[in-house]
Amino acid sequence: MGELPKPEIWQEDTIHTESIYEGKVISLQVDTVKLANGLTVNREIVKHPQVAAIIALVNGKLLVVDQYRKAIEKSQIEIPAGKLEEDEDPLIAAGRELEEETGYRAKKLKLVNSFYTASGFSNQKLFLYFTDELEQGKQSFDEDEDLQVEAITVEQADAYIATGRISDAKTIMAIYVWKLYLLKDKL
Repeated sequence: MGELPKPEIWQEDTIHTESIYEGKVISLQVDTVKLANGLTVNREIVKHPQVAAIIALVNGKLLVVDQYRKAIEKSQIEIPAGKLEEDEDPLIAAGRELEEETGYRAKKLKLVNSFYTASGFSNQKLFLYFTDELEQGKQSFDEDEDLQVEAITVEQADAYIATGRISDAKTIMAIYVWKLYLLKDKL
């Protein structure tokens, strides 16, 4: 099998950036860019800190948190996750978020992968970690968090996806990784 041809690289040259909003977590900007074909267009970009998320297994079950998400006006079951502080190592953030949200501390974390959550309009990058080596730690929510922690089976995860209780992309991806882990025995 031969090497795949490399796609032509398209680059958009930024002509102007206009800051629209600077919030606590996100900012919004509009970039005016020149395309390779010479056209000038606007790109709306959401800037968001990087995020660490954790596939954490305790006694073969996946640790999840149930919390209300205002953006979708409903409660959602998700894997533990949170934004990185400025210049924070994603591995450190993953361990911190896991303990804060679930009360479990990871003895070891392994990076599964990193990816952009919605590269069409946002620069948010997510680092997905795995652990099945946990010890009791200390839960400490942020002042604006109200979470319920649960450990679920693969069957419960599938049922939650089917009913929409889990519709969060990172959590669905984590469940598929978890299923691969179960099939291959270890990541």
